[in-house]
Parts: sequence; structure tokens; C-alpha cells
Amino acid sequence: MSHEDLVLEAADGNRFAAFAATPEEPGAAGVVVLPDVRGLYRFYEELALRFGERGIGALAIDYFGRTAGVAKRGDDFQYTDHVAQTTPEGIQADVRAAVQHLRGFYSAIFTVGFCFGGRQSWLAAASGHGLAGAVGFYGRPGLGNDGSPGPAQRAREIDAPILALQAGDDQNITAADNAAFEHALAAAGVEHELVTYEGAPHSFFDRRHEEFADASKDAWRRVLDFVESV
Repeated sequence: MSHEDLVLEAADGNRFAAFAATPEEPGAAGVVVLPDVRGLYRFYEELALRFGERGIGALAIDYFGRTAGVAKRGDDFQYTDHVAQTTPEGIQADVRAAVQHLRGFYSAIFTVGFCFGGRQSWLAAASGHGLAGAVGFYGRPGLGNDGSPGPAQRAREIDAPILALQAGDDQNITAADNAAFEHALAAAGVEHELVTYEGAPHSFFDRRHEEFADASKDAWRRVLDFVESV
């Protein structure tokens, strides 16, 4: 497996950082990894490598090219102000560029996102990227804080299978939120599976995976089964 830092360009001219992991003997699947609010944090580069070890090409992307440039950042990066300046349209433009990059090498492209990126992963399935599937960990499925429509509101636009891996002890995403998402997907005829890990907090997979090892192990198995089904 090889890996490299990349700079990609979206259709609007935005240049953004990405990290690619390329298997020596790749299969059919490629994955766009959509990080949490921290952007292209080292955990997501390591996750791309984990996919690569399974023969799955992976491209982890950053969200902040428009406001923070493409240089590597340290753990002290103040991401909050930059998150507030993102737009759904800008993020999906970047996702589209990442999907197009992977499509040169793989025939089935998935998105896998976490927290902020979980929501964006499901929205990517409603954005005409031609995805084979979209995975979201503890994403907000309903209206955004700014009132923007979420995956539940856009369920009828979703054109790919959905896997939702939610945290049962999430302080911001309730069981009612998840039930409404599942109802919207079912009503729209979207193939989906929503799994809730009871007792697990938000970000259990990326920030507390050792403490919640069983939930993290099961979630990783489900992601691989979903992606490797092509």
C-alpha cells in the first residue's frame, strides 16, 4: 500500500487538502472519508490506511481549504471558526471532486463520515454524486442549526443505500431524531440500516474507541461488510 498527501480542486476553484491510501492490489471499492469538525485530523489519515490494508482505496479530505488553506496543521488548530464558515454547497463541491478523483481508479465509490462528516456523508447521497453507498457515524439527521434541510428532509433525493451508526448516549442526537430519519428513509424507499449502540457516547469510534471497543469493533465490521458488498 502507498499513501500520499494531495491537493484537490473543486469545480468552484477551491483547493483543499486530502490524504490518499492506495492498495497495492485494489478492489472495486473506493471510499471518501469525511472527518468530524476537526477536518483532516491524523485519526482520519490513519483510518484511510486501515481501509487501504483491506484493499479499499481511501481518500480523506479536509473542509477548510476556503478559509485555512492546504498546509498541514497541528493539534492546536482552532477549527471552530472555520466550521462556522463552511456551507453545504461548498462541502458537496469538495466531495464531488474527491469522488471524481477516486472514480479514475475504482468502480464503486462510497462516503464514510463522522459527526459533522456523518451528516455530510448522507447529504452526499442526495447530491447526485453517483455513490454506491453512504455511511454516517453519529451524524445529525434532521434540520441543521441554521434550519438547513438534513438527510431526513432530503430523503427522497437520496439515491444510494444508507448505513447509519448512531450513539445511544448521544447528548445532541436523540432516539426520536434517529426514528424520524429511519421513517423518512423507509417512506422514500431508500435501502438503509440504522444501528444504535446503546450506552455509547457521541464520537465513540474516533475519540473513545478503546473505552468502547466492542461497539467500535462491531461498527467497523459493519462498515467493511457494507463497502465490500460490491
